[in-house]
Amino acid sequence: MILQQRIDLLTRLGKYIDENGSDWQQAKDKAFSANHWFVPEFIQQASTAISNQYLQKQLLYDWAAFYELPAENTAPKTVGLVMAGNIPLVGFHDVLCIFISGHKQHIKCSSKDEVLPKHLVHKLIEWCQEVAEYITIADKLTGCEVYITTGSNNTSRYFDYYFGKYPHIIRKNRTSVAILQGDETAEGLEKLADDIQMYFGLGCRNVTKLYVPQGYNFEPLLKALNKYEHFGDYHKYRHNYDYQLALLMMGNIMYMTNGTILFAENESLFTAVSRVNFAYYTSMVELVKSLQQNTDVQCLVGASNVAFGQAQHPQLMDYADGVDTMCFLVGL
Repeated sequence: MILQQRIDLLTRLGKYIDENGSDWQQAKDKAFSANHWFVPEFIQQASTAISNQYLQKQLLYDWAAFYELPAENTAPKTVGLVMAGNIPLVGFHDVLCIFISGHKQHIKCSSKDEVLPKHLVHKLIEWCQEVAEYITIADKLTGCEVYITTGSNNTSRYFDYYFGKYPHIIRKNRTSVAILQGDETAEGLEKLADDIQMYFGLGCRNVTKLYVPQGYNFEPLLKALNKYEHFGDYHKYRHNYDYQLALLMMGNIMYMTNGTILFAENESLFTAVSRVNFAYYTSMVELVKSLQQNTDVQCLVGASNVAFGQAQHPQLMDYADGVDTMCFLVGL
């Protein structure tokens, strides 16, 4: 397949998502039935973002031109792709990178996110049988020459053991943090609420840690987070909230809450669903420098870095873990 064919197919896929026909609606319903963390509003947000920010013809042409992709990849490699499943279609960007670069891929879907990736791949094959030579859904990854995997710190050790001798990208746990200065507007805090709570906070681009100045008033932010008070109606989220609240109370740890999310002072960047850690800082310059060097940080929100409300809206050139996937694929 030549580059133009691949771009045309991807553009058609974007239009298919936007049209929201019966087949796509059924796939989204099935995904929610299979994983109740994938509520309809978040499936819609994820798929719309993919359509608008990835699957637009001019964006794809500009992306391909930046890497000087040839019209045809005359020596394609077979890439084994292990996808994550923490939020809907979280691994689609990798699928897109491999496909647009002209390589072939064997995809191992996460058990938490099987329905949506498989549906979109099958739709591409339905429109063009030749896609089946480039994208395969597999239960086991064998016979691959390259590997791209996303998982926990624990699974990354296994990936490194099995795939380390091949060209690879092996991703580990990451999370995102925000720096507040105390002069944020109500609109800015509402956008930060999205960075914290979109997808129930399960994504690596979700903010799980806040850095605030001494004497910071948390009430406006807690008020902004009331836009997600309906999370209390989802039993899986409510179970996490009740459990985390009990831990804080039994540990006699000071906390703040609006009834659906908990704030507690803690040095860890990582935290559980329904809970956000915070810490105080004295030097903005030193804090930013430290966080930019921290390999656990996916996005640094605020302080002239990622704008409030944009953490969960990556563009084509925003690569996981700061590793340029396209550059890696082009250089194979």
